[in-house]
Amino acid sequence: MALAAWIWLRSQSPGIPGFTREAGQNFLIVTIDTLREDGLGIYGGRVATPNLDALARDGIRFTFAHAHAVVTLPSHASIMTGRYPYQHGVRDNAGFRLDDSEVTLAELAKDKGFATGAFVGAFPVDRRFGLAQGFDVYDDVGGRDVVQDDFAFSERRAEEVVARARQWVEQQQGAWLAWVHVFDPHSSYDPPAPFDSRYREDPYAGEVAYVDYALGPLLDLARQSSRPTTIVVTADHGEGLGDHGEATHGIFAYESTLRVPLILAQVGGGVSTRTDGVVSDVPVRHIDILPTISDLAGLALPGGLQGRTLLTAGDEPRPSYFEAMTAMLKRGWAPLRGVIDGREKYIDLPIEELYDLEADPREAQNLARGTDGRVRELAARLESLNARLPGEQTEETREARARLESLGYLSGSAPRKAQYREQDDPKRLIDVDRLMIRGIELHRARQVPQAIEAYRQVIARRPDMGLAYRRLAFIQWENGATSDAIATLRQALEKNGPDIEIEVRLGTYLAETGAAGESISILERVVKADPGNAEALNALGIAYARAGRAPDARAVFERILKSNPRDAYASENLGTIYLQLDDLSGARDAFTRAAANDPRSSRAQAGLGVVALQTGQPDAAIEYWRRAVELDRTNYDALFNLATELVNAGRMSEARPYVDQFVRTAPRALYGREIDRLAGLLR
Repeated sequence: MALAAWIWLRSQSPGIPGFTREAGQNFLIVTIDTLREDGLGIYGGRVATPNLDALARDGIRFTFAHAHAVVTLPSHASIMTGRYPYQHGVRDNAGFRLDDSEVTLAELAKDKGFATGAFVGAFPVDRRFGLAQGFDVYDDVGGRDVVQDDFAFSERRAEEVVARARQWVEQQQGAWLAWVHVFDPHSSYDPPAPFDSRYREDPYAGEVAYVDYALGPLLDLARQSSRPTTIVVTADHGEGLGDHGEATHGIFAYESTLRVPLILAQVGGGVSTRTDGVVSDVPVRHIDILPTISDLAGLALPGGLQGRTLLTAGDEPRPSYFEAMTAMLKRGWAPLRGVIDGREKYIDLPIEELYDLEADPREAQNLARGTDGRVRELAARLESLNARLPGEQTEETREARARLESLGYLSGSAPRKAQYREQDDPKRLIDVDRLMIRGIELHRARQVPQAIEAYRQVIARRPDMGLAYRRLAFIQWENGATSDAIATLRQALEKNGPDIEIEVRLGTYLAETGAAGESISILERVVKADPGNAEALNALGIAYARAGRAPDARAVFERILKSNPRDAYASENLGTIYLQLDDLSGARDAFTRAAANDPRSSRAQAGLGVVALQTGQPDAAIEYWRRAVELDRTNYDALFNLATELVNAGRMSEARPYVDQFVRTAPRALYGREIDRLAGLLR
């Protein structure tokens, strides 16, 4: 926890009647991912949300509340620290961490003697991103068993999250603070029964209705508590749903994705509940949540916070900063920043925007050209915040990137520009965003030619967008078009010059196809330019191994592990090198360490299978390979070994499904000989 200048926040106002500042009360913060302000019934939405509507009638419903970012991790970092993104430093879901020097709400509560627990529904708020500090229990998706569908373990249903939270709450003897995050309204929209049929034409609404249903038992538990419980319900951001051409979120910061519901209520413990609720139209912000809880609980606040307690919200001005940085960080588009002052909203982009949200809540009329003086005033206010652009991004692991991308979030980086022009404005490029989303959807639906065409259209429209080349090359490689994948990456470098992520991917593909010499040349150059790049180092080690330079490969993997002993990928690769060197003991140790650091590692299980077979344990080998294939159905080496060993053991009925799976799905360009061999067995 950070050292800071501490002050006690003591409200000089009687506040809103009905709220007690009792020190021994409980606190429940509920964040609903991707929930639009108009998503709840009590906010005029089209969804039946009886539980949250009842909560709003028990307390205060704020009608003009705003987030400060339009993606999950930065928004939650602002809620938990009471600070803007440019202050706490978390600017996107991938590549950023909340630093230990930041003071969180959980740390403040823990210092005051509260038990603290967090229960989250999706990977973007996994403990590795820094939000766990101060929580006694941080129940995230990281430790869950993996189902067969790729990266389905990146999220879990609201009912499971709520069940875990309820179990923890019921065990507490004293005052507690809990954060419960549910992810379900996030795309892709797939509500469970009966909400799927009830909202067949509007699955997003079905997800919202399901979340309301899932939260019901938790809200009831709070009402039944012998202690008063203050409940805060909000969203991290909204959802575009086609407004301004944005299907989901992350590109723009219009009201559809920036404006959020915010409900504050106090229930249980003999608190007399309201039946009509209070409706407040005062502008409020996510950074006001931490000061509000501090006000009610008597927590020590760090100095310098710009947020203020919601309980004394009057007519005093509460301007709000907001941003959307993903498009700049990942695509090379213009960064988006802005301020809301009263009901005026200024968006700083190459094509500036100004909206009167009172008269034009859907932001249909850009007033920037006709009110130049006001634009300059708001631009100066934004400039006075010194809201610097994001710093360098942290390198994500292969697993983290895959899990974020499985949820539709981008990873990687794009070159920064000295100046962004109109052609870089996201408004000019929203058609490219739709194509990128379309490519993801087509790939998931296994419509490979159509997905490839979508990414080719993106490249034609925006030739400088490295992400499109990487995704196109990945699909080509995954489907056996290895020469096309390599050509795509070469084209990216020819068009746009050096790009470390493109070069690492190219070096990896070259090594896999036998061009180890060129691969080593590329990857050694990358490692020289970026010595700490673990992905480049891993790729270089693999290239050395492919070239028969096992000692050099081992030295590279040991170098990675010296820096980060928990790098499961490097341990997997080191185990493979030990197998090449006939060091079965070393291989077993390396694969075991990889499995311990990443229980979802298919390659670790596959390696342990090879060790088991070579040490005379064929039955154990079969079980390791079976587990490897369950974890990753595209681990074709494990799939081939499993099918072959079952055949060798005379277990043909068990072998046949795996033989068939390998023949149908393995890319012929890489496994042609093995496919023909197993296809012969099927015949």
